[in-house]
Amino acid sequence: MTSQLRAPLPVLAVLLALVALLAGSAAAWAESTPTYTKESLSEYEAQLHGGQIESVIVNKRLRSLRITLKDGSHVFVKYGKKEGPKYYAAITAKHIPLTFLSVEAAKKEQEKASKHHKIRYIVGGVLIAALVIAAVILFIRRRRPEED
Repeated sequence: MTSQLRAPLPVLAVLLALVALLAGSAAAWAESTPTYTKESLSEYEAQLHGGQIESVIVNKRLRSLRITLKDGSHVFVKYGKKEGPKYYAAITAKHIPLTFLSVEAAKKEQEKASKHHKIRYIVGGVLIAALVIAAVILFIRRRRPEED
């Protein structure tokens, strides 16, 4: 019975190492960038009129506002086509620092947003494939009769 358990242990060890590596890299990436919570335009306008906004970064390419609130939290708002100047004027009227991303930075952020989901699906597919392979190996090992 011990000969049946020895063969799958290296496979399981490799799978556990892969899962730990993926979890560690995801945690390191999450710590390095602030987490933006998506919110509606009405919530944004309430914060603007309530004086809760500390600064705003605009990505014209994605039509988005990344907002840092005075309590230290970060929120994300998307606006519609041709609505940008209205929001920029309201922000500057409240004397809130407004920063526009450069074209290069906006393109990089757009590419990053589109690649994020692709990478997630690739990693998930690799993980599922590794688990299926491990299950098949364990199943074959279990069904094979012991050699005496």
